[in-house]
Amino acid sequence: QVQLVESGGGLVQAGGSLRLSCAASGINFSFSVMAWYRQAPGKLRELVATITPGGRTSYTVSVTGRFTISRDNGQKTVYLQMNGLKPEDTAVYYCNSRYPSGIQSWGQGTQVTVSS
Repeated sequence: QVQLVESGGGLVQAGGSLRLSCAASGINFSFSVMAWYRQAPGKLRELVATITPGGRTSYTVSVTGRFTISRDNGQKTVYLQMNGLKPEDTAVYYCNSRYPSGIQSWGQGTQVTVSS
């Protein structure tokens, strides 16, 4: 059974930092592209950051230079370090895994709220 369990969300003031974690089980983590998405109220879910099995990363423009995605294949965990948070970063953040075949799995999401 696939499980992606996010943690680390919360309420933070603008300019603050949070570190999200996503613990995976039931997947071949080392072969999976891992990603973080987010969805704000009334908006579509958007891709925030991805990391390949080899550690190559990519980010959406709005978080480049502020967020860092990383992974620990031994612990089957992916992280999202978020610095310089802005109110517009407020959203539910979701962990995603994807095999080369395209099969995907999602976590339940963790709320991040940034106050101005």
